Amino acid sequence: MKQNILRHFRHIILLFCSVILPIFLTAQNTVSGIVTDAQDGTTLIGASVAIQGTGRGTVTDFNGAYSLTLEDGTYTLVASYTGYITQVMELTLSGGQSISQDFVLNAGVGLDEVVVTASSTFRSQKQAPLSISSLRMKEITKLSANSQADILRSIPGITAEGGGGETATNLFVRGLPSGGQYTFNPLQYDGLPLMTTFGLNSSAHDVYARPDIGFKGVEFVRGGAAILYGAGSAAGIINYTSKTGDTNPGNIVNLEVADQGRLKTDFYSGGQLGGKDSDTYYAITGFMRYDEGPYDTGVPTRGGQLRANIKKVFDKGSFTVHTQFINDRAQFLMPLPLEGGSRERLDGNDGEPVSQLMTGELSNTSFLTAGGVYNSPYEDGVYTKGGYALGEFEYKLANDLKFKSKARLANYKHSFALYVGGNGANGGNPITLDRFMDVVAPDNTGFTANYHGVNGEMRGSDLVVENLHVDRIRPMTDYSGEASLTKRIETTDGSHNITLGTFIGRSEADDINFQYRVISEFNNNPRLVDISYMDTTGQSVVFSQGGINNRIGQTSNNYLRQNRTAFYLTDEVIADKWRIDIGARYEFTTGDFSRGNIVSSQVYDDPALSPELANVQFADGSFTRASIDASGLAVSLAALYEMSTSTNLYANFSRGYFFPQFRGFAPIATGVTGRDYAPEVIIQGEAGVKFGNEKLSGSLAAYFVTLQDRISITNSFVNGQLEQVRRDEQNTATIGIEATWDYKLVDGLSLRGSFTFQDHEITKNEREDLINGTTESTNEGNELARQPNVLAFLGLYYDKSGFDAFVTTNYTGAKFTSDDNTIELDPINIMRLGAGYTFGIGDNEETLRLGFNVFNLTDSQGITEGNPRALVEGEGAFFFGRPILPRRLFFTATMNF
Repeated sequence: MKQNILRHFRHIILLFCSVILPIFLTAQNTVSGIVTDAQDGTTLIGASVAIQGTGRGTVTDFNGAYSLTLEDGTYTLVASYTGYITQVMELTLSGGQSISQDFVLNAGVGLDEVVVTASSTFRSQKQAPLSISSLRMKEITKLSANSQADILRSIPGITAEGGGGETATNLFVRGLPSGGQYTFNPLQYDGLPLMTTFGLNSSAHDVYARPDIGFKGVEFVRGGAAILYGAGSAAGIINYTSKTGDTNPGNIVNLEVADQGRLKTDFYSGGQLGGKDSDTYYAITGFMRYDEGPYDTGVPTRGGQLRANIKKVFDKGSFTVHTQFINDRAQFLMPLPLEGGSRERLDGNDGEPVSQLMTGELSNTSFLTAGGVYNSPYEDGVYTKGGYALGEFEYKLANDLKFKSKARLANYKHSFALYVGGNGANGGNPITLDRFMDVVAPDNTGFTANYHGVNGEMRGSDLVVENLHVDRIRPMTDYSGEASLTKRIETTDGSHNITLGTFIGRSEADDINFQYRVISEFNNNPRLVDISYMDTTGQSVVFSQGGINNRIGQTSNNYLRQNRTAFYLTDEVIADKWRIDIGARYEFTTGDFSRGNIVSSQVYDDPALSPELANVQFADGSFTRASIDASGLAVSLAALYEMSTSTNLYANFSRGYFFPQFRGFAPIATGVTGRDYAPEVIIQGEAGVKFGNEKLSGSLAAYFVTLQDRISITNSFVNGQLEQVRRDEQNTATIGIEATWDYKLVDGLSLRGSFTFQDHEITKNEREDLINGTTESTNEGNELARQPNVLAFLGLYYDKSGFDAFVTTNYTGAKFTSDDNTIELDPINIMRLGAGYTFGIGDNEETLRLGFNVFNLTDSQGITEGNPRALVEGEGAFFFGRPILPRRLFFTATMNF
């Protein structure tokens, strides 16, 4: 027995010496270094240093430093960072070496830039089997971009209509119908949407926040895995990523001035909190601006935004708190009557072309209601006051296991002043005062018309126009959060990166409208008109008072709440020359809709007032309530094959869903919405090639998109009020091709561009008249409204030896104003021209860039949209449309110190 024990003991010793001991004796080699910017030498925080062909790697810390522990062997290290060209270095390690290997990265050319949205790993755009576009904040700042349309219209496959001004951009993604705004693609800041659920009211995501210089840049990821992570999006995710401070303190001040009375100051400051050994960092950014343009509306755009974050770094992770506060008023421009045929501006009474019909004389408008005095926020335009707090936590549980979570709370006081010029119930288009009175009071025996607040009588031959003003009162509270766990599993020829995650959100919004009608002269920044007339009985009738001819009052009193809960599972596979993404997402939603009842009552006793001035609508405090629930399933499969070091083939397919806008499912009785609430189904696929080398990068792809059970609600005028009048349920189909390129002509000079062609049609359209209750099939075979067949962008950029310049053009092809395809808008071109020079100051660590740029160099007559509130569009003496914003000259001074 003793011999057996000794024999077994010898076996154990032998096993330890032959198998276990070598593991401990194998040399562990260390590779470490820093990653810096080639242009200014600053360290790059969060840069990826990965081992090619595996899922192994790390990211740089707040000193730009990294460290890897590796066994003996030959490795290819890949250093990459958003906006920079990937750098590759091959190393052979043995015998417990400790090697220092630094990386110096140059500014990126197209597909070499790293993408961080809709992915669980660091990878360049060329390595991702999706369509991805990005812009760095340095480029955006040079544009003097004042709206999301200015920023996003250069991104392939996007139609961005910014004719309304700085906010409420109408955004259309290739192949999908939309009423505009951000219907299918959420706008995100730091990975969470500005509003979790779209459609509780009709305010766009960009009314809650503005772009500033405190972002690294913006990414737009569409198709494939974009439908799986976070809030999910069938059409794509637009994600802005904030700068965070580091050990190298930095400050930026950007001063911008423009014609028509614009002044704006942006600032950024970031650095280390505490002493040099501190692991806590800060960044603060924001802007203030005042703008009387681009047109004189009598009420300026004014306000500002402040954002900040604090980041705490510890051995295995970090915790970051982001905050935002905004108090801003931005004027919003609507379609107006134009000349029929030519679609040019009409001349006003003063002989000047009329570009807009808003008037400063409506500021501080108020009137009585059954609930007290109503004070219209007309002069506030698109008003937003409030903010959010976002917490972001990352922790490495093990070398192959990481946990991420985010949580956000937002609360905003928000109203949207919508001045619909020329959409009158009594003649509408500009007509002479004499003719107008023949329409509104055909039996009058005489009238007087005076300009409000001044001594001046209006002539009967002068033009007047009737306008509708809508105050949309829409406070909003939003809660959202995401948590995920990613496990890396090594294989003999690659790795799996498996992510299990969940997303939750709750949105609460009011949808309260007040409306009133206004009579004004037909001029820019027009004067209001007070009118009285004698009726057939000899009685004096006050037709308009303070310019108002109909105090309609409150037209809606709705409260909506919607919850979302989603779970997703994804795997990003790296296998030799293959990269494969596969995943699924399940989500369910519930919601509550409280529709308030509206009644009309007489609140003014003056017998001379017309009924439209004496009677005012208001909520009576009663509600009809109903609830909805629905669920959706999304699946995605994408693959990329590395043909060579410069060329990759890729393809992706996804089946996604979109929950319809809840406000289109108003209760008709307690517990009854009148129609089923079910997700819209979106199927899309894409296949193409990505290529990139030191001179040229780009992509070429073919794609298809189908949409089933799309719900579209049309608002139009009923008895002088803006109401929901029809509901369309559609199926659509689109095929297309898309190309992008970035070609380095010579050192410092590059040519960038994109081209998108799409052939789209409505394959089914069931229309319900919400006023008369009738249904019909219509528009089948027509093209999608407001979607052009051709989109193109071309830009020439120069940046060398301190001097930079650019000239770009955005082409939007012809498009129909509505699904009826009766009115087609001509193509438009938006050209921009800019240049600047950067000076070294002091010890040359500080710089000053002086620059200029011109927006819309050549096309001030283009029309971006027709009249989306017209049930039947026609073109006779007048055409209703929204012109492109006019040419504007900007000067900028940017100080880095």
